[in-house]
Amino acid sequence: MSTSSTIRQKQPEKPVNAVAPLLRFIGGVTRVTSGTLLGVTMLASSVVAGGLVGLAISFRNLPDVRILRNYVPTETTHIYDIRGKLLATVHGEANREVIPLDRISPHLKRAVLAIEDSHFYSHKGINPAGVARALLVNLERKETVEGGSTVTMQLIKNLFLTPERSLSRKVAEAVLAMRVEQIMTKNQIFELYLNQVYWGHNTYGVETAAESYFGKSASNLTLAESAMMAGLIQAPENYSPFLNYKIAKQRQVTVLNRMKELGWITAQEEAAAKKQSIKLGRITSFQRSRAPYITEAVVQELTKRFGRDAVLKGGMRVQTTIDMRLQRIAEETVRRGHDNLLYQGVYADQMSLVAVDPRTHFVKAMVGGVDYKKSQYNRAIQAMRQPGSAFKPFVYYTAFATGRYAPDSAIADSPVSYPDGYEMYQPKNYDGTFMGVITIRKALEVSRNIPAIRLGQEVGLNKVIEVCRTLGIKSPIEPVISLPLGAVDLTPMEMAGAYATFANTGWHSEPTFIVQVTDSNGNLLLDNTPKPQLVLDPWAAASLNEVLQGVINRGTATVAQIGRPAAGKTGTTSSERDIWFVGYVPQLAAAVWVGNDDYSPLGHGATGGTFVAPIWRDFMEQAMQGVPVERFRPASEFDRP
Repeated sequence: MSTSSTIRQKQPEKPVNAVAPLLRFIGGVTRVTSGTLLGVTMLASSVVAGGLVGLAISFRNLPDVRILRNYVPTETTHIYDIRGKLLATVHGEANREVIPLDRISPHLKRAVLAIEDSHFYSHKGINPAGVARALLVNLERKETVEGGSTVTMQLIKNLFLTPERSLSRKVAEAVLAMRVEQIMTKNQIFELYLNQVYWGHNTYGVETAAESYFGKSASNLTLAESAMMAGLIQAPENYSPFLNYKIAKQRQVTVLNRMKELGWITAQEEAAAKKQSIKLGRITSFQRSRAPYITEAVVQELTKRFGRDAVLKGGMRVQTTIDMRLQRIAEETVRRGHDNLLYQGVYADQMSLVAVDPRTHFVKAMVGGVDYKKSQYNRAIQAMRQPGSAFKPFVYYTAFATGRYAPDSAIADSPVSYPDGYEMYQPKNYDGTFMGVITIRKALEVSRNIPAIRLGQEVGLNKVIEVCRTLGIKSPIEPVISLPLGAVDLTPMEMAGAYATFANTGWHSEPTFIVQVTDSNGNLLLDNTPKPQLVLDPWAAASLNEVLQGVINRGTATVAQIGRPAAGKTGTTSSERDIWFVGYVPQLAAAVWVGNDDYSPLGHGATGGTFVAPIWRDFMEQAMQGVPVERFRPASEFDRP
């Protein structure tokens, strides 16, 4: 049933006359005492005689109301986790969700028209008799029982005109209202009005307001709730039940009385609504994100693709890749891990953790710092830090991919020097010793530096850089001799994404925070369904996975054992400013970085294996609870290049 048929109207008013716009103006700005209606009308007529010609000239510059045919109100963007749980809302000045008229409670539609414009479905945009009646009724009641502006005029004022109280503004409002009524149906106007109007507390539109005030959709509002909400329009913050429930209740009674007078509800319905207990919701428009580092990263990704205006005003529905269960585990792991580091004498002010699903390269959890309230800087995607020995796997993979090296190939861990400008570069191992000829497997398991430098020179550092680019690393990389030891600045996100490709035996997708984006009507705007490509040699990737499992089983990261096959690599810079552990199982890769924002040393003896690997283990043990154990595919399944 249409909205108009649900409202039992009185007889239509008389046709619009020339005095109407100015009568509306007088009614809006003049205090009226009993018995002055005739004087008001005479005053309006005199103004018409003296100034209407001048005002008519300004009408040529009025907005073209035909744009309303395609007008779409700005809407709030909603961001969800991968399971559909709301993470955050993002909006500009207007927090709004647009819904069609037939999804709005009939109670609310009747309540709004009763208190704002009871003759909406019979007038042509302006209602001179209604203005006069509103003046007298409001005077008698000593409160605003019904507004003088029609719904159409209010819509025009909200969309096109300034709030100033002037003759020209009032007449322009009336003229534009009549023009709108000629090009749009009543239901179209009413739908636009209900979705446009301000309801207080930075909420715009009925759906957002209903969710905020009563914790439910506008389609499910009761008569009592509808009357209270309709009463807000005149002065939303003044009548807000969040601020003064008693005044809000009084305003609700005014609306119900008006509905009863119009015959739109029965006396029994009025009484029941007045008695109904109202359960309030909570102010939603100023809520903080449940995962602020995630929200900012998602908005950044959306902005690059769609532009800032589309994100803030486009009403997008964004399904992220984030699993809030893993996100909470990650946040708690970082908090607890930071406390433990301080207790152990490691003076680190910050930490970051990123977890990526190797099968999809969806980011499942991300923590950009210890405490977002204290620092909004997102170290997971913004901090460029040296990875130390955590860079070595890129060198070893490059060697395996040549086909000339295998995990059990021999390599010398002995003194070596290379020309570096006007000097000679002589790399050293962390403990200052040499092990002689060892296998590549052993060299990586115990993180010997000299074998990594040798391999880098033998396979070519530019080849290593090419591998990094293939793995999605975009940060600047220079082919310096010490590159195999991590002489480059990378982000934790880049490290996690690259290691995730190792975990998937060389299959790679672009890491992302977003699964898909739709508009508020469900139309698909972005689909990030993974399209993995095989970018690495499978035998070389599988061989690297075998060696990196040895790092955890018997190498520098035995404290990272989690009771299932896992691979990973520690990272410690020579200055002890950055310590890392990056590791993975077939279903999840995670990078953990620890350091200080001012690059000050963490303390003597601070290594990734001793202090960061346990933090990684803490996260992975919880994250993998209930997840079936999977083993890495062995290199024997693939052909050696």
